[in-house]
Amino acid sequence: MLECLDNFEKFLHEDRADLPVLVQAAIAHVQFESIHPFLDGNGAIGRLPITLFLCTRGVLTAPLLYLSLYFKRNRSRYYELLQKVREEGAWEEWVRFFLTGIAESAEDAISTAKRLMALRAADKAKVAELGRATPNAMRLYELVSHHPIISIPFASRKLELSHQTCSKLFLHLVAIGILKGDDRQRSRNFRYTAFLDIICEGTEPIRP
Repeated sequence: MLECLDNFEKFLHEDRADLPVLVQAAIAHVQFESIHPFLDGNGAIGRLPITLFLCTRGVLTAPLLYLSLYFKRNRSRYYELLQKVREEGAWEEWVRFFLTGIAESAEDAISTAKRLMALRAADKAKVAELGRATPNAMRLYELVSHHPIISIPFASRKLELSHQTCSKLFLHLVAIGILKGDDRQRSRNFRYTAFLDIICEGTEPIRP
């Protein structure tokens, strides 16, 4: 096992001019899944290095590529091809499948980014209609955009506003349909539901 992990690490850091970076990522993923170093959680952890590897090699400037959804949509084919590589050395078939996933995931990421930009534009226009509350409400909205599940105490600290002032701002964003509160009275969180719906589409829902 240790030797396998050592070889895997060396492959990740090796400068392979003979292999395109995306092909290296495809090979590395099969290596990791074949080593299976953890008793559970190998799937999620195994997919994470794909994005991080592409970031370190300069293919991505930020970890915005989400291959898990592609693998989930094609679950049976995914496992079939992993096994064919192990048993038959069917690398070309696997690499073709993997590269198709990269292309589809990139298109999904672009679509998601466009939808988020449209959502931000529409919601900022709503905030701009709040009159005197607009300046601080816009600050809260920008914070919410980075923390779509948020509490009043957290916002109060980050924005350096009183709890009372923040509470009123939260009520404004709830009233115009941007935030939605949960049912808990203590440690109550608010959710930017439209934002979460877009970024979590096709994944397991985030529970309150």
